Amino acid sequence: MNRWMAGVLLGLLAGGAAAATKPCEELKAEIEVKIQAAGVTSYTLEIVRNDEVTDPSMVVGSCDGGTKKIIYQKNGS
Repeated sequence: MNRWMAGVLLGLLAGGAAAATKPCEELKAEIEVKIQAAGVTSYTLEIVRNDEVTDPSMVVGSCDGGTKKIIYQKNGS
């Protein structure tokens, strides 16, 4: 992952932390807009329960009062 993309993801994390009480679908839609604006075309965002997170570095948001996380994964190369 290049430095530019790392910066985008860090920005998403900061925004996601402030939005911990948002409904997951609403926050996921906001994150998707930011990712697409950054020019990323092949990615997956998934809403999971906290206990399903296997790699904390993939978390880009917290929602539903902090009970769930949104994880990001870039697809392809």
